[in-house]
Amino acid sequence: MHSFRRDFLKLLSGGLGGAAATTMISPGAQAQTTAPVPGGMGSSYDVRKFGATGNGTTLDTPAINEAISAAAQAGGGTVYFPAGTYACYSIRLKSQVALYLDQGATILAASTPMEGTSQGYDPAESNHPWESYQDFGHNHWHNSLIWGENIHDFAILGPGLIWGKGLSDGFGNPKQLRAELPGVGNKAIALKNCHNVILRDFSILQGGHFGILATGVDNFTIDNLKIDTNRDGIDIDCCRNVRVSNTTVNSPYDDGICPKSSFALGYPRSTENLTISNCYVTGDYEIGTLLDGTFKRFGPKLKMPCGRIKCGTESNGGFKNITISNCVFESCRGLALETVDGALLEDITFVGVTMRDIRDSPIFLRLGARMRGPKDIPIGSLKRVLISNVSVYSAGAEVPSSLNGIPGHAVEDIKISDVYVHHLGGGTVQMAALDPPENEAKYPEPSMFGTLPAQGFFVRHARNVEFSNVEIASEKPDARPFFWLRDVEGADFFRVKTPKGRSAPAFALDDVRDFRVFASRGIADASREKAGKENIG
Repeated sequence: MHSFRRDFLKLLSGGLGGAAATTMISPGAQAQTTAPVPGGMGSSYDVRKFGATGNGTTLDTPAINEAISAAAQAGGGTVYFPAGTYACYSIRLKSQVALYLDQGATILAASTPMEGTSQGYDPAESNHPWESYQDFGHNHWHNSLIWGENIHDFAILGPGLIWGKGLSDGFGNPKQLRAELPGVGNKAIALKNCHNVILRDFSILQGGHFGILATGVDNFTIDNLKIDTNRDGIDIDCCRNVRVSNTTVNSPYDDGICPKSSFALGYPRSTENLTISNCYVTGDYEIGTLLDGTFKRFGPKLKMPCGRIKCGTESNGGFKNITISNCVFESCRGLALETVDGALLEDITFVGVTMRDIRDSPIFLRLGARMRGPKDIPIGSLKRVLISNVSVYSAGAEVPSSLNGIPGHAVEDIKISDVYVHHLGGGTVQMAALDPPENEAKYPEPSMFGTLPAQGFFVRHARNVEFSNVEIASEKPDARPFFWLRDVEGADFFRVKTPKGRSAPAFALDDVRDFRVFASRGIADASREKAGKENIG
């Protein structure tokens, strides 16, 4: 015991500096100091000590993967990227290893020939026989700039940049197939069957088909990222216990933050226990101008920016226990909750959200019957969704918010409260007379029904819906009813507010049972046990 105390005191009196410079030798690598990286994260493996140049042209992948292997073999550590540009193909993550991108450090996706190459990114692995059950990009992980599979307890941290300059976005010629060609990569970060994962503080520019694709990843934290990309920002597929916070996504051509539940793992697995909070999603800035701070808008040349938060369209496994709170949507589509492949979508809360310049459908709920997956799977369900404290300003008028089931399968238990919607208006009498198609098996999208005969909410095939403290305002006069209901059972409207002097009816009912409206300004209290076709208010 006395000997241990003497050694410890000697270390305190002068040995700590020496301990910080203790050398570690990895097989085939030069000596590497274990000086702690910023944040005190323990043993550090500087990629330059393993031969990385950071000059932006020399391929640094072998040195980086060697540093990662050395850290893993030592039981864990941090692979450190000092300032510089590191041109790379596939970087392979390992358990108990963190990548730390310092300020000024960029991991650059090196370019490959359009026609493929014998060298380049790791091959896109086969996902047979499940490949036809989800969109192309969800079947492959290894053909990525950074990927990990069947690993745990790892992280990517730091204020640096991941630039997917050389990645395919799936819009090439031929469309999507480019990423199947040898050596071609199409994702910035791809993770499969992992747990205990942290992604924090870095930025992604041009992330390819996916900035982040996470499939079957549990205990997953995404925090303080900035993503300025050409397709999906973040896809969270078949994952559990996930926290996304303080993150900004600009994704003009695809979705911003997108929980999914595909069949890509070979079995249905739900995405559940997910929180998305304090995030900003948009789709109307030219790619790169979010990160450089110039915020240049596409303007009219981009007719339908995407950039939203959406659960779907991959929906085999289900969505459960999800909260989306304190987020801002700007110049993009609105919230979408979709289950069309047999999954349950239930217990969802959407609260404290501001939406501005929403191009169509601020709120879109869809239960459908595309049924892309194994045979004989029953149609799913969509129920117990609470939406509250939502402000919508300057929304497109042709496609308002909508709640959609299909015949024989209603969306259920939907509560919408404390919501203000301002839309551009201009709806005509002809638009009010439209009877949109059901499109039961069609790809779910707010535009799937065409222009809708409502200016506030279009509700079809629903049970137990409640609207309270909801106001609909239009910039121009609109001839469509504010609420259009068909095949709805149990509909309560409390303190609903519509503009003074309006000429359009408040409600258009068709096959509605157990309807009630009360305490609403300008609308007389009314109830109907059963209504065929009738306008109220």
